[in-house]
Amino acid sequence: MKPEDLLQRLSPTHTQKCTAGCPVLDRFLGGGIPCNSITELVAESGCGKTQISLQLLLSAQLPTSLGGLSSSSMYLYSESPFPVRRLHQLSSSFPTLHNPLDKILTHPLHSAHHLFDVLSQLDSLLSSRRDSPSSPPIKLIVIDSIAALFRFEFENNPRDLKQRSGLFFRISSKLKEQARRFGLAVVVINQVVDVMNDSDGLRIGNSTCLYTSERKVCAALGLSWANCVNTRLFLSRQEERIAQVVNGDDCFSTQTRRFIRVAFAPHLPDSYCEFVITGEKIFGLER
Repeated sequence: MKPEDLLQRLSPTHTQKCTAGCPVLDRFLGGGIPCNSITELVAESGCGKTQISLQLLLSAQLPTSLGGLSSSSMYLYSESPFPVRRLHQLSSSFPTLHNPLDKILTHPLHSAHHLFDVLSQLDSLLSSRRDSPSSPPIKLIVIDSIAALFRFEFENNPRDLKQRSGLFFRISSKLKEQARRFGLAVVVINQVVDVMNDSDGLRIGNSTCLYTSERKVCAALGLSWANCVNTRLFLSRQEERIAQVVNGDDCFSTQTRRFIRVAFAPHLPDSYCEFVITGEKIFGLER
């Protein structure tokens, strides 16, 4: 072996990324959502985590020359039915895609154990799609949401908490193994819980506590799950009152502002980006 061969092995390899469908968001994310790892979107309801995931399902179908993965996707959902109507609305911003629903596979989830069983059965499908000359490979998996699967399945006692942590690691290990083996971008949606006092705010990543809708929150599922994901992105919202003068009278309207922040990531600095959700797309705002 030559010295240059050894250096080449030690040098970091290029990681393929999936565009978020917006150049501002892509710059914030260092190029997009990385493959070969797990990216988590954490937020309260109404912040846009499912909306961003739907846009990623469309972005993944774009050719690699446009930042996509030239691939199909899989959407595993545990709460609401798959939002077909909203996906059709967002697809209007991707005019080059034809019949985008044909490249999105969906599957309901009933429990955390069911998720692990589904992942265990995915290997054959991922292999066959990767080797198929007629069907694009699956390169993006979205799980919406992970917290809902554990909400009612385990009690708050030492025995159940130990079993829950064990299942965390089994699920995440399977996802990471598939991400590396098949070059997948894995996106997991998580929810938040309120932080009642300072002792609840264990520092995970760039800050002790996160704020949304004037509430102090932290990601659901605790430290054990936080150790299972590679990147955590926190989405928040805040309501602002805007004063206006109408016919000589002072009036006030409410505007919702949304932000996405890096909670922790091995490849990104502590930063944030404001973004907007419209009927046709989700896009970031320049700072």
